[in-house]
Amino acid sequence: MGLVVNVLVWLLGGVATLAAIFLLSLYIRGAFRWRSLMHIEGAIAPDDPRFALMVKSLSASLLSKGKIVGFWDTADSIQQARLAAIASAQRSIQFETFMMTPGLRAQDFAAALAQKAAEGMRVQILADGFGARSLPDKYWRRLRSAGVQVVFFNPFDWQAPANFAGRTHRKLLIIDSDRALIGGAGISDLWDGHEKSDDTRPWFDVEIALAGEVVSMLSMIFQKHWQGHRRKHSNVTHLDVAGAFSSTASGRNPQADTQNNNPAASNSLPKSQQAAILVTASTKPSYRNSAIERQKQTLIATARERIWLSSPYFLPNESTRALLIAAHNSGVDVRILTTSDRSDKKLVYYASYEVYGPLLEAGIQIFEYQPSMLHAKMLIVDSSWVNTGSANFDYRSFLHNDELDILTNSPALLNKIEETFKKGFQKSERIRLQQWQQRSWLKHRILGNIVRLVQWQL
Repeated sequence: MGLVVNVLVWLLGGVATLAAIFLLSLYIRGAFRWRSLMHIEGAIAPDDPRFALMVKSLSASLLSKGKIVGFWDTADSIQQARLAAIASAQRSIQFETFMMTPGLRAQDFAAALAQKAAEGMRVQILADGFGARSLPDKYWRRLRSAGVQVVFFNPFDWQAPANFAGRTHRKLLIIDSDRALIGGAGISDLWDGHEKSDDTRPWFDVEIALAGEVVSMLSMIFQKHWQGHRRKHSNVTHLDVAGAFSSTASGRNPQADTQNNNPAASNSLPKSQQAAILVTASTKPSYRNSAIERQKQTLIATARERIWLSSPYFLPNESTRALLIAAHNSGVDVRILTTSDRSDKKLVYYASYEVYGPLLEAGIQIFEYQPSMLHAKMLIVDSSWVNTGSANFDYRSFLHNDELDILTNSPALLNKIEETFKKGFQKSERIRLQQWQQRSWLKHRILGNIVRLVQWQL
């Protein structure tokens, strides 16, 4: 009997010690720190000519110009658009992504890239060291043997283990430095509904194609991430500054390309055809310096007519919830489109559901997409500006990940995303306050709130 008691005491002591270490690590990393609140007085309206300068300054964004030359809102069309863009390349391909998993998508992608590298083009892949961890070494050997340059972003380093929390969550494909595809989809069969028993239909996601001077900026942003990382047979990755700019020797007709809504559009578009584009490239964000969070908070705080927001992981902090409620109370049409319990991260969904309460009580409309996992990141402000890219509306995107978002006043993109929102709303269930009040004790109230204790790390 004494032995059993001693074992139990040791076990309880061990559990208590581990819990204390865990809480101490959270404390050291600042999980319990006070977060500054965002409040804007004298906000400039989205249709004001000074609006772009204001957002640029507050969010440390880069201001450029460009044209939307492609838009896709289904998993299959996104994959096919990427493969077609790769097939059209004549000089170079740059690709950065977070999630890559074994499957048909990854194999088709590798085949397309290997073909272009074998033709003598410069092909660069910057894959996240964590997000691509499940792909076997033979996958990368195949690419390297074809001439593809492969770099892993932020691999684990025993000399700086805490740094491993920082990931690149960007999804960026640049072809010949004259057109770029940006969105939220990974290279994974998850997007086709093939890997989850409760989610067998294609995911809801979006991707856009850009042409114009903004593409050179995006190429430089890619190269900043590329530079300094390790690749096989060399510890040096170089910045190719001249390569970031489109060559006029390609022989393309940019006018014909853009008229046909072809993403193979040249960087030499006339200025009159280009909309304003703000590029927010969040790098090593912190709780006081998060470009993505400040960008989205600024957009919410300045809305006059509507805020339509879509994110798969919806975990707004106290400050952002207050901004959304204040916007609604001032007469702004605030609608949230997010995923249902078909989420690929169930615990995050339960935590997100807990956050609905104050928003529903204020009268904000929340819609959960029903057919499958919603993964689209979209934000419309009034009838003036539209935001999309890689960033989710959660702490991981705001405080840990390197993200890439664009904000533009392009009427073409605004109309496309507005239609995508409407399709999403039609296929969603609106969550009512009474329904939320009757939520599950175990899933939402207990598990959800436990997850919220560490939501800064999600």
